[in-house]
Amino acid sequence: MSNGRAAQRPHELIFKPNIASQHLVRISDREIAYLRRGLRQPGGKLPLFDLDGQEFEAAVIRRCIERGWAQPWFSNPLKPDWLVCKLTLSGRAVVERALDLKTRLPSRAAS
Repeated sequence: MSNGRAAQRPHELIFKPNIASQHLVRISDREIAYLRRGLRQPGGKLPLFDLDGQEFEAAVIRRCIERGWAQPWFSNPLKPDWLVCKLTLSGRAVVERALDLKTRLPSRAAS
């Protein structure tokens, strides 16, 4: 059923009022590292461990959940304390925007 409005692409959500601007400004490098790994995973599955094999901090994962960037996916019966999450549409938009901004920053060339 259509309401007469065109569907929004996920990256366009970044400019919509449903994502608080303070979340864009305050996304940490660790949150970016966590969320970006879900961009290419089936279903947006987010990792438990970083690329160095270190477990992502529960505080980072909880902040992403609180901000609506990640959502719990399922519980692991063998490791109930692990937060198995997946990327949300707003999480995808935020991390894509953050990565785009990082690549646009002027490089610090040595004089």
